[in-house]
This record gives sequence, structure tokens and C-alpha cells, in this order.
Amino acid sequence: MAEPHAVIVGGGIGGLTAALALDRRGWAVTVCERAPVFDPPDVGLALPPNGLRALDALSAGDDVRKRSAVHDVASIRRKDGRWILRTGVEETRRRFGDAVCVLRNVDLADVLLERLPGSVLHTATTVTNVEPGDTRRPARVLTDVGELSADLVVVADGARSTVRPELFLEHPGAVYAGFTCWRAIVPRPPDYPLEYGESWGKGGVAGVLPLSGDEVYCYATGNVPAGGSAQDERSELIRRMDDWHPPLAELFEAARPEAVTRMDVWHIDTPLPALHKGRVALLGDAAHAMTPNLVQGACQAIEDAVVLAHHIDGSVAYLPTALRSYTDARLSRTSALVQRSAQLAEAVQNDSPVVTTLRDTAAGVVGRLAPTLLARYTRPIDDWQPPAGM
Repeated sequence: MAEPHAVIVGGGIGGLTAALALDRRGWAVTVCERAPVFDPPDVGLALPPNGLRALDALSAGDDVRKRSAVHDVASIRRKDGRWILRTGVEETRRRFGDAVCVLRNVDLADVLLERLPGSVLHTATTVTNVEPGDTRRPARVLTDVGELSADLVVVADGARSTVRPELFLEHPGAVYAGFTCWRAIVPRPPDYPLEYGESWGKGGVAGVLPLSGDEVYCYATGNVPAGGSAQDERSELIRRMDDWHPPLAELFEAARPEAVTRMDVWHIDTPLPALHKGRVALLGDAAHAMTPNLVQGACQAIEDAVVLAHHIDGSVAYLPTALRSYTDARLSRTSALVQRSAQLAEAVQNDSPVVTTLRDTAAGVVGRLAPTLLARYTRPIDDWQPPAGM
């Protein structure tokens, strides 16, 4: 009996995790990546405990931990550097079973690719159309280099997916969240004792997270119109950090100009009616793009991949029915996280002095009463467990 065949649209973290989860279940997998070469963005990525558990289900978690630095669930300061809320790594481990792991995006991609057959990833392959099929007919995937037949199609091509609008014609799609994010990996200052975490100001946040080795991951957000750009993004970011506490501006000054990337933040504010259609499943940002405030974008894509592989592990003939079970298992959780993350984004991106003062005061109350209140807020997110048998 021939192996069932899955075509995955998009070679990001969600797509590669889906490829690994399906490969481990005996599927033949083809990953279609539009980029001419596989070159993941060189940015940092934080994985809270739930994402690590999902990777553990694929026997990849320990390798990810080896390549990571550890962080805590929440450490937040004001723009002037005064602490609002602070937790420790050991406290995070004790309450959630693991620390937050921070690593390069490319290192996570390498962990996943190392576990996949070399023939899986097809670069310079743009998917132009997907016919979802049904119980009797396989799906058809049209690309600029040919046509593929698939028992399953996994759409993992990001928040601005080109496939999703064709499957859900009346859905409004992703909307701009109102802010952009600058990111860079920079050298760790040799003589400066860094304190990791996030700082909140009016109309934006900035953060510094540890990486293994002699570098750190830095980011900052700002309320700007969608589609904008600066002639020199590094200089623009340094200007914005000028009146924030040290060493934020100094860290970005140490970045190579080409290392500073800018990305508008889009999210799917209106939930999709389902995360599948016919023999097509959507996962990650293509299904439920969210703002980065809960640090759950990559984690939810990884969770999706593990749950999807669990639900379709059976007769290919009944795959559309199995995909309904996938939607039932994932839609409610991911929709709630999209909304919770959007609410947090609205608070931290607010540029009203009154609102930001109230926000910082409320977070300070959590800090004084932490870890009880913090655990209550994050436990529904971090307590997720992979399906039995994965």
C-alpha cells in the first residue's frame, strides 16, 4: 500500500513541524517553499513550556533546549528602567515544568530539518492554487513548477497567506494590528551586566532576551502606519530608543545595519469558521495569526502540527472527517489566544499617559502578588499537553 502523501505550503517553523509530525506517522511529505533558497530570518524565538512539550512529542525538545538560553515567564520594566514585574527561571520551572527557551529561528529550523528526509523541502516552488478535494477525491496543488496530488494539504504560508482567501472567500482575512516590530541579534556587551526582559513605554515596548553564546536578541515596537519603512532602520530604531533606559539604544547601535529587520504585525482578528476545508488543514499564522505579546505564535503552530498528525492518523479515506476533529481540538484555544494577545497588545501599545500609568500600576500589583496571579493568567496557556500517544 502506497504511503499517503501530504503537501505543505510554506517552509517556516509551522510547515517544518507539520512535515516532521507527518513523517513520523508514515506520510510522504512535500514542502513547497516559495523562496529560491531556504534562508530563515535571523531573529530570536522564545518557546514557553507548552511549545517545548509539543517538540518533546516529536523527540526534538531536548535538542532545542541544548541550543537555547533559558529565560523566565515575565520580567517587565518601565521605560525608565524601574521594575514592574519580575519572575525567575527556577520559579518558572517549578510552576510550569520548564523554563522559556530562547534560540535563533534558524537553529529551530535546523533541528526540524535534521530529522526530515533531504527530499522533503522544495524551494523556489510557489503554490498558485489549491483544490481542496473531498472524501472521494484527493486534493490538487498547482505550483509554478507543476501539479501535485495530495491526500492532505497543510497551509502554513503565514499571516498574509495567499491560499487562505481562496478557501474562505467571505472571511476578512488578517488585519494590521497597528504597530510594527524591529528585531536584531547583537553582540552581548562584554562589560555590561544585562538584565533580561521587556520594557513598557508609551506606544511601544522593547525587549532584550538571552541567546546561547555571546549574542542577545533585541526587539522594539512602535505605532506606525502599515507598509512603512525607513532609509536606515537601525538609525530609526536608535532614534526611537533615545530616551529609554540603558542599554537599549546602545545595544541597537552595536547591531550591523543589515541585521535590523522590520516587520509589520498582522493578526486574524475574526476567527476562521474552521481550520480545514475538504482535505486542506490550516495551521500557524495562516490559521490564527496573533500579535507577539503572549509569545505564542510559534508555539501554537507547533501545537497545531502535533494535534493535526494525531487526528489524521488513520484511514486516508476518512480524512475530511478527521480534519473536523482537528478543527474542534484547535479552533477554540487558538481563537481565545488571538483575542487575549490582542488585548495585551492594545494595553502595551497605548500612547495615552493615563492609560499607561494605569497599565503599569495594574502590572505592578500582579508583580507584588506574583506568582499566584501570574500563574493564574498563564496557566491555561502553558499547561497544554500533547495528545496521548504522540
